Amino acid sequence: MNFSRLTLILLIIPGFFGIAFAHTVDSVGEYRLEIGWMNEPVVSGETNGIELFVSPLEPDLSLEEQEFKNGVSGLEKSLKMQLILKEDKITLPLSADHYVPGKYYAFVNPTVSGFYQANVLGNIGDTKVSLSMHPPKVDERTYIEFPESSDLTLNQLIDGHTAIVGEVNDLKESVAILEQPNSQNNIGYVGIGLGIIALVIAGIALAKSKK
Repeated sequence: MNFSRLTLILLIIPGFFGIAFAHTVDSVGEYRLEIGWMNEPVVSGETNGIELFVSPLEPDLSLEEQEFKNGVSGLEKSLKMQLILKEDKITLPLSADHYVPGKYYAFVNPTVSGFYQANVLGNIGDTKVSLSMHPPKVDERTYIEFPESSDLTLNQLIDGHTAIVGEVNDLKESVAILEQPNSQNNIGYVGIGLGIIALVIAGIALAKSKK
């Protein structure tokens, strides 16, 4: 393998790790806190959750060199997470991971795309925690939809309304023909035509309500 190819691989690999592990790390007191979305890429309208990792800081390493290990368990009752988007906010309880001590979840369904702020509040032992962190951006759901939006309700209503209008216009034309001066039994035909219109509209409305 020549030098230029090796250099290219070394440049690409960190990019892959940045995508796979898009977490934010900070510290409070003697503890390291890390957050990130459970499922990535995260999109609006899908149930997801924020992962929280809590572990002791290693005194001989900088924060950038720290890794999650020796997780601090038992914090699901003393910590909570507040999720904020612009003027809206919600307080979420934490659930402990059954297999990884020091790992917690705050489940949520982000309904709007954008950058959320996650406030970790409470206590870790005697250490008070009031820390603002920022998980990666929530993308718009259409980012992964194919071939078209799965929300067809509005389109179905528009199509149904268009069909009803078309049927009514056709029947109006038929009634107009029956009302011509040279038509016989005009009143009877008009009454029949109006009756047909009422029956068709009622039938279409009934069919739409059953769907």
